[in-house]
Amino acid sequence: MILFINACARRGSRTKRIAGRLLSKSGEPYEELNLYDVSFPVVNEEFLRKRDALITECKFDDPSFCLARRFACADKIVIAAPYWDLSFPSVLKQYIEQINVVGVTFYYTPEGVPRGLCKAESLTYVTTAGGDHVPDEFGFGYVKALCENFYGINDVRLIKATGLDIYGADEEAILRSVENSI
Repeated sequence: MILFINACARRGSRTKRIAGRLLSKSGEPYEELNLYDVSFPVVNEEFLRKRDALITECKFDDPSFCLARRFACADKIVIAAPYWDLSFPSVLKQYIEQINVVGVTFYYTPEGVPRGLCKAESLTYVTTAGGDHVPDEFGFGYVKALCENFYGINDVRLIKATGLDIYGADEEAILRSVENSI
């Protein structure tokens, strides 16, 4: 099953539109996780103390690790996250903080090297931007590095539509072109 991580706040999101095309073209069943429907805990000292104790005791069935377990068990993952303020929406960072769990999504070898525990064969990151200056390292690159270096997901792809809000741009033509390339 595909885990569709939706970090799109707007009802008519262009990013979600492209992700929807990808999901429908795959023909595979998917489960949507709308990050705006998740009540993320505040990551403070109390939270970290509790989390560290659960990890030390290998209590990975605790409800606080639910998001991490879902991520680790997915066959494929699609993330839809628009390019905002030189990165991605903050809810995606909150999500990442919840899924980075030693013993669930990755572990460390005795030499201190992280090794992935995720089942996913691929992760596709879908994004859109109003402008054309969209350095990969500010959004996609971060997610790709986590996948390859921690989660054990080596097939990491990017689908993006840029220049959507530039004066004179044909937004619909840009979106259709990206959708047709899927």
